Amino acid sequence: MKQICLFSSALTFLISALVVQAQQGATCNSTSHCSSQYPCCSEYGFCGDGYYCLGGCDPLGSNSLDSCKPSPMCENANYTLSDTSRILSNYTYFNGNASEYDWVVEQGSIINTTSDGEAAIAVLLTENGGGTLLSSTRYVHYGQITARLKTGRWAGVVTAFITMSSIKDEIDWEFPGNQTTTGQTNYFWQGVIPAQTAGIIETGLTDTYANWHDFTIDWQPSSLTFLVDGNVTRTITAAQTTNNATGVVQFPNTPSRIQLSIWPAGISTEPQGTVQWAGGMINWSDPDYTSAGHFYALFQSVSVQCNDPTPSNTSDTSYVYGTNSSLDTPSIAFSNSSTMLNGAPALIGVSASAMSMWLGVSVTLLIGGLVL
Repeated sequence: MKQICLFSSALTFLISALVVQAQQGATCNSTSHCSSQYPCCSEYGFCGDGYYCLGGCDPLGSNSLDSCKPSPMCENANYTLSDTSRILSNYTYFNGNASEYDWVVEQGSIINTTSDGEAAIAVLLTENGGGTLLSSTRYVHYGQITARLKTGRWAGVVTAFITMSSIKDEIDWEFPGNQTTTGQTNYFWQGVIPAQTAGIIETGLTDTYANWHDFTIDWQPSSLTFLVDGNVTRTITAAQTTNNATGVVQFPNTPSRIQLSIWPAGISTEPQGTVQWAGGMINWSDPDYTSAGHFYALFQSVSVQCNDPTPSNTSDTSYVYGTNSSLDTPSIAFSNSSTMLNGAPALIGVSASAMSMWLGVSVTLLIGGLVL
């Protein structure tokens, strides 16, 4: 009888945990909001609480515009990435304190390395583990951002330096596949995929795998400029992004995190167009991969010069979203509200395992350290 009771209790706990998991894993977007119990819409479109209310939390898909925690405000900085003491290797442990960590690893792995005498980090990509995504803990609301990096050189493998806002304003420097003498620049407004891409191929670069380059995103309220080693390669004005049919200026204009990554575009689960863009399928038998056990890209440093459109007060620490008379974009304001979770619990079982389950991949569910 005792064994039956124990089994019944364990089964009840498992069912309860799975119900909680399902509720927390509900999908969300601007037309399907999260519940008040799990109010925050994550950057990947799933409802939850705890760290889901931090970096990338989408206010438009959350229960209300103020469900997400305020976003840590921009600070002028020069980040030397080889100092990994300021990089949190597991973002699920991040509590919103941007004074403690400058970067969080949202996926994958990083290692310290040296190339041409310069200390750097390598972001890794493996066949079983996927790519690596490193995100800043602070947001930028206009300014100049420069990343010093070396790209990969393998078909299907993409190196990226981008900015991404909580409502999917995006600015990109991307380096697809084995095209080591070009880079690609692009931008998006609120995740809208235009009928005609705004992406441009930047040519004439010296080997981006063998040589260090400084790639810059100069993002101002009225213009967006891309530079390589201090030389302008492209400028877009906000006026040029006006949608002629609606009159809406589709220009990135909301606070954004800086993201550094390497990701697998040349795999069977990606659309055929993405695979072709990245130079084809990844060759996991490439000698570079078999000898090292991974593909990689190198990032040496990131510098940030903030240019907020309005001056802040000395007490301000964060950005918050608010309502707007226009339906196109919510308002952005400074705040002195805390960006921290204050000990709010993380999600039960939320990990790469849980994310994979939500995406329809067979996984092992982890609850309280037990494998079920």
